[in-house]
Amino acid sequence: MRITKEKKQENYDRIISTASELFRERGFDGVGVAELMERAGLTHGGFYNHFRSKEDLIAESTENGLNETLQRYAGYDVLAVMELYLAREHRDGRGQGCTAAALSCDAARQPEETKAVFAAGVDRLVRAIEDGIARHHVSDTGDRAQAITILAQAVGAIVLSRACPDDSPLADELLDACRADCRDAIENRARDNRAAV
Repeated sequence: MRITKEKKQENYDRIISTASELFRERGFDGVGVAELMERAGLTHGGFYNHFRSKEDLIAESTENGLNETLQRYAGYDVLAVMELYLAREHRDGRGQGCTAAALSCDAARQPEETKAVFAAGVDRLVRAIEDGIARHHVSDTGDRAQAITILAQAVGAIVLSRACPDDSPLADELLDACRADCRDAIENRARDNRAAV
């Protein structure tokens, strides 16, 4: 029995969404195709109607996850993004959280295609932060180096916090210190810009 284009797209979207969440929770190697398809409510054989291999799925779900991160924070001031990103709720919500924080180490061991997708997504995150800094400073341009530093610091804080036991004071201290430092860096740049005018 043939399925409609709409149903095929719906199944594809369900696989991508399920994979994106499961990969963020357990890593690329922590999820098999059979389990993924069962979780998506589809048959194992149906996987190959959409993807040539698990590596193709990894690349596509990675792009989806990085786009979700961009959409989640779109419209927020850059300082509000730092408050939301460097929060315990984000740290604890791995499956719904930032793909960069959940899968950077895994992506480093993937084929070049996945690395390229990951790099493009990280670049979009950097540009979004850069644009946010420019809007916060009411200027035409942001500071790419500062945006890269903020993203690296924020992702690193989430990764390190997740590596600590849940009840460890250090888990929260990492988030708190990074949040304060990112806020100060953005605010100090705004002050410097106002002083230069």
